[in-house]
Amino acid sequence: MTETTTTIALITGGNRGLGRAAALHLAAAGADVVLTYRSNTEEAAKVVTDVQDAGRRAVALALDTTQPADFPFFAEEVARVLRECWGRDSFDVLVNNAGAVTATPVGTTDRSAIDEMVGVHFTGVVLLTQELLPLLADGGRVVNTSTGLARFTGDPSYSVYAAVKGAVEVWTRYLAKAVGGRGITANVIAPGPVATDFGGGYLRDDEELRRALGGNAALGRVGEPDDIGAAVAALAVGGLGWVTGQRIEASGGTFL
Repeated sequence: MTETTTTIALITGGNRGLGRAAALHLAAAGADVVLTYRSNTEEAAKVVTDVQDAGRRAVALALDTTQPADFPFFAEEVARVLRECWGRDSFDVLVNNAGAVTATPVGTTDRSAIDEMVGVHFTGVVLLTQELLPLLADGGRVVNTSTGLARFTGDPSYSVYAAVKGAVEVWTRYLAKAVGGRGITANVIAPGPVATDFGGGYLRDDEELRRALGGNAALGRVGEPDDIGAAVAALAVGGLGWVTGQRIEASGGTFL
């Protein structure tokens, strides 16, 4: 297969929620997609079909971002897919989106919950990015995912989740400096309250909560997945190549 100059984006946790929205908006912007999923092959296959229906190419790969020992093997799989599907040895955009949430109420937090939050939201992001950097094209872009809770304070049950996301924001600034010589940008997207299935879909399904949280936003509503997908696409393939090391909050102006 001859080499293509099509933009290729790799999105972790691209089978559902914000990752799925990012994949579809990137496809709409003209990018092909490699998405990862942890276990739900049917969800991943559906996103692949949706991207293909948008006229772009997509591949789904299994990945557990809490298992860094598997990252070298995953990088080899990515390299294989790039060669076989695109005739390339690199991709252009890395979106570190995969995540989960575990309650960590202040005063009753278990060590296992801390380890889980650090593992998926920080250790996994740092080590996976490190593993994939040799495959990321010069002039590429990295988009890491944070949360509005790193700026404003919400339910104390999210204390460790928010704190670890704050660490991602700091690390992203250092990453931006480290890879700038290759023309690679690194930025953070920080969603506010968004109606997805995250955390069991509590915000998506509770209309009273949606109204209450939406009342805290300048735009008067909570976010939808498409709001964040569009913002990710703007950072990843839009005309923001001179923006790096920045935190972009997509929260509708929550708690301004």
